[in-house]
Amino acid sequence: MPKRPPIPGRHDKVGAVMSPRLKEMLRVDHAGEYGAVAIYKGQQAIFGRNAKTREIAAKLAEMEAEEQSHLDAFDDLLNKHEVRPTALAPLWNAAGFGLGMATALLGEKAAHACTEAVETVIERHYADQIDELDGQPEHAELRDRFIQFREDELHHRDIAIEEGAKDAPGYGILSRVIKAGCHAAIKISEKI
Repeated sequence: MPKRPPIPGRHDKVGAVMSPRLKEMLRVDHAGEYGAVAIYKGQQAIFGRNAKTREIAAKLAEMEAEEQSHLDAFDDLLNKHEVRPTALAPLWNAAGFGLGMATALLGEKAAHACTEAVETVIERHYADQIDELDGQPEHAELRDRFIQFREDELHHRDIAIEEGAKDAPGYGILSRVIKAGCHAAIKISEKI
């Protein structure tokens, strides 16, 4: 695939180019991390109440902490580059928390199926952004951050698969519905 030319746009305070496309990237990634934190919180709200499921609640808390560190990084980037977050953040928070609770109520494997579906979409999304920024040295730092975050998402996906995500009742339908929701949220959050 040929390398893309640098993305044109205005220069920010430190000299890096901040184009409308880069603003979209930051906005949608912030929204995605915001939603991921909400999903893990929703799952923990269910699993944390029962001694039998406290082990999965602890694993989910670890993954939530990583997602929170991503969210914190995007908070900083949005502020630094004066990019507005998605106007739909309250909706994504409620939807994420609800999805987390609903999949947890379906059981541990369904919760893992949710993680596997979400992280599969998100890691692919990061991979596309990494490819888009490839060959643009002025965005090397952002690209490197996306690479690290993608690795974390792959790790979460792999944990979910190891824990039986694909053995969840109705896995195929559940996975397709969650992935479709993630793809829709990405497209909407880029613009709104």
